[in-house]
Amino acid sequence: MKNLKILLIAVVVLVVSACATSIQSADQQTALDAQAKWVLLPVANNTATPQAALSAEAMLEHLLRRRGIATLSTYPAALSQDTLFEPTERKVSEEAQKWAREQGARYALTGSVDEWRYKVGMDGEPAVGVTLKVIDLSSGSVVWSASGAKSGWSRADLSAVAEGVL
Repeated sequence: MKNLKILLIAVVVLVVSACATSIQSADQQTALDAQAKWVLLPVANNTATPQAALSAEAMLEHLLRRRGIATLSTYPAALSQDTLFEPTERKVSEEAQKWAREQGARYALTGSVDEWRYKVGMDGEPAVGVTLKVIDLSSGSVVWSASGAKSGWSRADLSAVAEGVL
């Protein structure tokens, strides 16, 4: 009877852990000036989902404005890198940072989308994974970075899970 109880507890723990979500972040505890000029730079799309990075960028722009970043510019469309083929991703990132410095911005937000999809299967749970960083354009150093991932339940919307992660 005791072995059955232990086995049952182990099965429950295994099932619950399979549904768990994880968000991990690293914050350098630097106070970032919300009144400074910010730019949203291209986000790399490391997924098989076309235009996942563009969706993330649109959400990030909204979330930054909601957090009080009033002076926010977005990069020119000519610097967009969200295509099916990415041979020049690093070059685009460097060009975008150069453009941001020319605009007189202090901070730039960029990153990558690593997962943005509905999982294959009967339930089709949404799954999102992103990595973000804020660059101080005067020094080129990363002053804040975070990485997060989450999967939702089968009836959850991908954009709602993405907003929660972002």
